[in-house]
Amino acid sequence: MSLEIATFVFLGMAAIPFIYYGIVLFSCWRFFRRPARHDVAAFTPPVSILKPIRGLDPDAYENFASFCRQDYPDYELLFCLSGRDDSALPLIDRLMREFPERPIRVLFGSGRNASNDKVAKLARLVSEAAHEYVVISDSDVRARPDYLRSVIAPLADPKIGAVTCFYLSIEERSFADRLHSVGMMSDFYAGIVVAWQLDGVKFALGPTIATTRERLAAFGGYESIENRPGDDLLVGRLIADQGCEVELSRYPVETVADYHSMRELMHKRLRWIVVMRHMRPWGHFGLLFTHGLPWALAAVAVHPSLAVSAVYLGGYFAVRCAITAVIAVWGLHQRSYWRKMGLIPLWDALAFLIWVASFARRSIRWRGADYNIRGGALVLAAQQQHAAQDQ
Repeated sequence: MSLEIATFVFLGMAAIPFIYYGIVLFSCWRFFRRPARHDVAAFTPPVSILKPIRGLDPDAYENFASFCRQDYPDYELLFCLSGRDDSALPLIDRLMREFPERPIRVLFGSGRNASNDKVAKLARLVSEAAHEYVVISDSDVRARPDYLRSVIAPLADPKIGAVTCFYLSIEERSFADRLHSVGMMSDFYAGIVVAWQLDGVKFALGPTIATTRERLAAFGGYESIENRPGDDLLVGRLIADQGCEVELSRYPVETVADYHSMRELMHKRLRWIVVMRHMRPWGHFGLLFTHGLPWALAAVAVHPSLAVSAVYLGGYFAVRCAITAVIAVWGLHQRSYWRKMGLIPLWDALAFLIWVASFARRSIRWRGADYNIRGGALVLAAQQQHAAQDQ
């Protein structure tokens, strides 16, 4: 093969991400133009809001209090803390004093010995919930008054087994917060909507999962996944496996940003993508063809010309801005994202480096401890090392 033919073959390969970007744009257009399917006023069963807690997130009290201000007729708020020395307890005591009309209960400890302490807490929360309908919500979520009505409404349809939501970052205080937010809108949500278009929603997103205790019990409950990573994704998948739909709501929830540094952002993103590599190895490898920036730079390096630069680099940036505009500005009504478009190439460069680094990682760091993933389960690295020494 001549050098000229090889160059054109490579340029063709470098154009593959543009095919993906085209699918993203079409998928987002279809997703966000759908009419509302559910009447949020018509279905209001009693609900238990479940919150596994460990320590304090930024603005934790306001996050908790927002769940006490719901425009909803009957619901309880149920927390599970690691112990009575948890720093969140004084805030929950204050919550009980300031919202005496709201049923609020606190549990201490999961009563289980599991690698994934959050999931073990959820197992206890589900077992002690007063109501059939449950909403699992992360501690950093800030809920608007219409939140509960909006996420519960789709469950009126018996074909829908769970509801999950996009989430918007608020109270951004650092550059890392802003960069992460741009990455969510331009990259993460793009992949989610493509998954919806191609295969349906067979996952859930951690900030909000609305479902029923019956649906959770049908796959063995949180007890069955308490030693596995990616519990949010698994819950959605296991509910979808029952023949139910997982509804990806267009109602966005808010989460309070807490990335204090670029180092912290990289560690958290790397942890997530290493988990995805273990759960979906071929899909993880396929991400290579969704990274447009390195392919565009490689195309210019192989064939350095004004035309190639304009088509690949200029086209890359234009399409990435279009994707972000469709998702953030049009779909989720975040007008301020026009000012953040310049951060897209920086995020894409960081995301590609993290993807490459994920192939060299054999463990993840979570809550101050190192874990290996063996056979789809989380294994505390220290325990594995002791077991090896004992053999």
